[in-house]
Amino acid sequence: MSYFGKFYLTGPDAKKAADWLFTADVNKAPGSTVYTCMLNKRGGVESDLTVSRLEPSPAHLPLTPESNSEAYYLAIGGGVAQHNWSHIQAVLQDQGFRCTVIEHTEDMGMISSIQGHKSRVLKQTTVHSCTHTLSNFSSVRAMRLSFVGEMGWELHIPKESCLPVYHAVMVAGAKYGICNAGYRAIDSLSIEKGYRHWHADLHPDDTPLEAGLAFTCKMKTSIPFLGWKALEAQKAEGLRRRIVCFTVDEKVPMFGLETIFRNSVPVGLRRSEFGFAIDKTIGYGYICNPDGGVVSPDFVRSGEFALERMGVTYKATAHLKSPFDPENKRVKGIYG
Repeated sequence: MSYFGKFYLTGPDAKKAADWLFTADVNKAPGSTVYTCMLNKRGGVESDLTVSRLEPSPAHLPLTPESNSEAYYLAIGGGVAQHNWSHIQAVLQDQGFRCTVIEHTEDMGMISSIQGHKSRVLKQTTVHSCTHTLSNFSSVRAMRLSFVGEMGWELHIPKESCLPVYHAVMVAGAKYGICNAGYRAIDSLSIEKGYRHWHADLHPDDTPLEAGLAFTCKMKTSIPFLGWKALEAQKAEGLRRRIVCFTVDEKVPMFGLETIFRNSVPVGLRRSEFGFAIDKTIGYGYICNPDGGVVSPDFVRSGEFALERMGVTYKATAHLKSPFDPENKRVKGIYG
């Protein structure tokens, strides 16, 4: 996951910029990390990303920029990093914020996910090993995050230390059965958990309310952010489209963009994979009411759904929430 975009937001107006740019309140305790979105004026999602608040400190690049006030570390999907950069720069210029955005994408690597019920003890073991056996070891930014629905961490690492850190993790994890996993595994696990993937589940025409990401929006606070007026209006009039999870009992491969039928009427699929934990094909798509009415939870529950693949329709079950770990226990380290 080293291709992720890695930006720092610093400057006298960094807090004002963060409040305006990000839908969530990212001004938590220094060292905390928040999942959030960035929106356009229409309330559409231009990005989903993580933002970490940093303590004022002297420069220790690439892990820490010089800052006398507020500073933030932004980690963004690599395929859309330039899109994010351009969006941030346009907003800063439009608002006249006195900020600097510093890119260190090429200077830092990333072990995206040390995940699973042994990840906590593995992290502790690895840190102990690195501290006592590698005198010239570099600092690493460990972020308590998951994109696969398990308890785990992301490690953000200066590029010269990537291989030593990777080898230390693999050696320490051998007794726990650690193994490498690829991007297809991440795709399958993330869709099974119900995590959004910008470019697939999220487009600039999709709002957080439609995408089930209202929890990322600080709408109950007095802090305005870009796009909040559009969200307030949409919330007041009701959603005309909504993302829904579908499962198909038949083990048929689907790859996204298949058609969703509700009561035999086409209503929307955006993204599909196979969920190995639930042992079913799983997909997400935005559905609309053909009559132009509100797409309420009752509208979803009352319909009979099917997904079409290559001219064949397969009966599907609609879920307002992912059927995998709906109480979010595994991310909290609660297994069993």
